Amino acid sequence: MDQEKLHKYRPYPPVRLTDRTWPDKIITKAPVWCSVDLRDGNQALVQPMNLEEKLEMFQLLVRIGFKEIEVGFPSASQVEYDFLRLLIDGNHIPDGVVPQVLTQAREQLIKKSYASVQGAREAIVHLYNSTSTLQRDIVFKKGRKEIIDLGVAGARIIREQAGQTATKIRYEYSPESFTGTELDFALEICEAIMDVWEPTPENPVIINLPATVEMSTPNIYADQIEWFCRQMKSRDCALISLHAHNDRGEAVAATELALMAGADRVEGTLFGNGERTGNVDIVTLALNMFTQGVDPGLDLSRINRVINVYERCTKMEVHPRHPYAGELVYTAFSGSHQDAINKGMTALDLTESGLWEVPYLPIDPQDVGRTYESIIRINSQSGKGGVAYIMDHEFGFKLPKDMHPGFGRVIQEVSDAHGDELSAEMVFHTFEKEYLLNSNGYHLKSFNVLKRHFDKDEESSIAEIAAVVVVKGAEKNIEAVGNGPLDAFCSALRDGLGLRFTLNSYHEHALTRGSSSKAVSYIEILDQDEESWWGAGVDTDIIVASIKSLLSALNRSAAKPKKE
Repeated sequence: MDQEKLHKYRPYPPVRLTDRTWPDKIITKAPVWCSVDLRDGNQALVQPMNLEEKLEMFQLLVRIGFKEIEVGFPSASQVEYDFLRLLIDGNHIPDGVVPQVLTQAREQLIKKSYASVQGAREAIVHLYNSTSTLQRDIVFKKGRKEIIDLGVAGARIIREQAGQTATKIRYEYSPESFTGTELDFALEICEAIMDVWEPTPENPVIINLPATVEMSTPNIYADQIEWFCRQMKSRDCALISLHAHNDRGEAVAATELALMAGADRVEGTLFGNGERTGNVDIVTLALNMFTQGVDPGLDLSRINRVINVYERCTKMEVHPRHPYAGELVYTAFSGSHQDAINKGMTALDLTESGLWEVPYLPIDPQDVGRTYESIIRINSQSGKGGVAYIMDHEFGFKLPKDMHPGFGRVIQEVSDAHGDELSAEMVFHTFEKEYLLNSNGYHLKSFNVLKRHFDKDEESSIAEIAAVVVVKGAEKNIEAVGNGPLDAFCSALRDGLGLRFTLNSYHEHALTRGSSSKAVSYIEILDQDEESWWGAGVDTDIIVASIKSLLSALNRSAAKPKKE
């Protein structure tokens, strides 16, 4: 950055709070949530929502579990006024859900706001006026007393109007741009408003302290909230509400610390939509709590449905790296990450603790309606662990650990050539081509166990086999005797075809996906140069699967470049 431009900026002043307590607190319960998607989020859209989209969004918010929803600025917009009437006249507001309307401290605007909520069982009327030094000095050119008088006059009208309606009215006040307001002045005007409304512990007011513009590090916002909570009179008669914006990219952290500092309520939006850089993201806040064992009181177990409605109504897209909700957040491309996730998922299957403990995944994707299918995706950066995970969890092939590096190299070569991410199906297709369908050298036409018995004197099994193997298009009849069918087949290949190899490792298991009657065998051989080659075979007969697996390894060995 240009050093000469730095003189235009100065650090935000800290709060002189030497005995702050919030750093030692933890969040143990969810706040009262208030969605402002239909007001703050809507007014930030290039194309604001129409009535049908607003209704769909409102119904989504209700399904998620919001009990307080700021539905608009009915005194400033006919569409928002009409929408509130649609909600009330159409009986779309369930019991226990309270609509909230925002109004400036002007009589005609307050009266229109009250007209918009007529017929509702309950409503929150949210009064605000600007209090920051910049707003006072530059926009309104008014002193402190004039700003207080403006707010108090609005509060009186709100109280008078509340006495003329059958709707139960709850009061909320925001000193707009709280973070740009001197703390003592913010406290003074809020207490002046409370004096008009006369709240009680049984009927508290909402004092909303918005970071209308995020101007400091999150710890300072927390200090401001703790200072305010400690200094205000009649603290038990107010719910302290937060409304953080994300100008510095720290709204989630600021809100979490401010909750630790004593706040009771949070206003925000789904996925952080809102003016400029957006409001605090309630999805992230709620799921952060969930991962700490705290019930957020919101149902985000079907996150894809939430995303679909949000994107359809707002015409905005959820970023692929968005916490918890992004398309790629449960995906690992890095080889080391894939290997750790693979091992973590395996360990999870074996533990009885019930705790979610998987490296790189702070939440179980299934808890938000995702599946394990997208956890690991394959590209040129992927490693053997990720490839093994795909083969196991997608297709039921539990590749032996020593087989992982070789197949990982095969996939990396394919990915490099492809130049893009490989789908799970492409990974399996590569496995099929490389191991299961590789018959360029040797192909089994028939295999029979002619005789098999147990030699009591030798305490061993003896098997006699006969097979027909196609070698470069020509059929070869081979037979031999061995300790078992596989050993006999190895002897037949050595004696009948002159092959030189050593059987080094053998694994088998029933396939866990697809047909349960099939089994898979994995065999490692060492060729005449002591080089390791793995093969794989699938069949309903495990003996035949092992024969196919051996031929697979031999075919892969035969395909290696000849030494000069």
